[in-house]
Amino acid sequence: MAEYPLIELYIDGQWKRASGQPIINPADESVLGTVPTATRADLDDALAAAEKGFKIWRNTAPAKRAQIILKAAALIRERVDVMAAAMTLEQGKPIEQARLEILRGCDIIEWDATEGLRLYGRIIPSEPGMRHTVLRQPIGPVAAFSPWNFPMSSPARKVAGALSAGCSIILKASEETPAGAFQLVRAFHDAGLPPGVLNLVFGNPAEISDYLIPQSRIRLVTFTGSIPVGKHLAEMAGRHMKPAIMELGGHAPVIVCDDVDPAATAAASVIGKSRNAGQVCVSPTRFFVQEKIYEQFAQSFAERASQLKVGNGLDPSTQLGPLANARRIDAMETLVSDARDKGARVLAGGQRIGNRGYFFPLTVIADLPDDARAMNEEPFGPLALVNPVKTLDEAIEKANALPYGLAAYAFTKSAGNAERLAESVEVGNLSINHFVASVAETPFGGVKDSGYGREGGTEGLQCYTVVKNVSHKTL
Repeated sequence: MAEYPLIELYIDGQWKRASGQPIINPADESVLGTVPTATRADLDDALAAAEKGFKIWRNTAPAKRAQIILKAAALIRERVDVMAAAMTLEQGKPIEQARLEILRGCDIIEWDATEGLRLYGRIIPSEPGMRHTVLRQPIGPVAAFSPWNFPMSSPARKVAGALSAGCSIILKASEETPAGAFQLVRAFHDAGLPPGVLNLVFGNPAEISDYLIPQSRIRLVTFTGSIPVGKHLAEMAGRHMKPAIMELGGHAPVIVCDDVDPAATAAASVIGKSRNAGQVCVSPTRFFVQEKIYEQFAQSFAERASQLKVGNGLDPSTQLGPLANARRIDAMETLVSDARDKGARVLAGGQRIGNRGYFFPLTVIADLPDDARAMNEEPFGPLALVNPVKTLDEAIEKANALPYGLAAYAFTKSAGNAERLAESVEVGNLSINHFVASVAETPFGGVKDSGYGREGGTEGLQCYTVVKNVSHKTL
């Protein structure tokens, strides 16, 4: 029987219990445990700890920092099965997807740890007796806010980036899915991370962000979540001259050219769309398919979607788990109803499954008008919207029509098409002929309303540093 851990705060190297709110299992709506709520005093303690921890950590040799970070990743790999079970209990995703998320988080941690050894500066040529040296230094204590949909890998991105650059961090993780962050932090604690370098708090998101971001000790804000909240936090950070990494929502287009196999592409699309029940900021959602293969693609997509096994994520045969909370069920029902009212065809799914647990099938909707709500609002759930287009130019125009710009996908055998897509689609991440938006060594982030700054890759690590130019003239 899968067990759920006792969730605690972690401040200055110490675990702390506190009262809080219930953690709900989305598969059966049972209570798994309690997530503690940090008080104002706890936040003050975390700020003081992060300041102290930063002084220690920035002066720790990069090789020693990497050693501790890599040890934490090794511990997580040893604990992957226990961690995956807890994640499935709290978030609902199939157990194998939970395992893969944790292992992906380890990949990110390990890559950042070793790349932290290579945060190079440079020497700029000058006149005799003068040397210009550019240094990259850790920016300072970081306030990090992570979402509920990836309980371990999203916090891992922020923790790994901050620690590998030499920063300390206060992590405010999701109250709905706290186990991933809790177990991540426990691994760093067990790996010997000095007290204060990493701190974990939970509580009312607005109250915590409103308190932490203006604090002079906080030097960087990193947030993953919705566009409205991200804009609010970015505005607050701007008022206090804090740089920020904003990884916000998406509404990813998928352009399917008529030179590909429609059935094979539809099969790949079902796998990509069903990942985490579509509760992914880079989830493929708006499918623009050239007319020649449109009907075959749509029917193949619907047939494959209808065959997915929906159930409790702890069942190894489950392919689509429950949505994470009741809010997502309400959102799916509203968007599907609006699409039907506007004349769209529901080819698969479309209705909640049962009345206990938050189960909703992969739903394929065709022929949506441009003013359908689902075409303009990020569904953040298992909705696939399939529309025909005549030309590649029309597909690109529709892909770029929204203010979102996080990820996009395309399928084509033409190198010419691929070049046009790379040049013209307005996103931070474009994947051609597959559905992987990013890996540990590549930068991840958006344009337009989907945010700014990057996580992952050399570019992501550099966001946790400041650049200092030192000009030295010999006397």
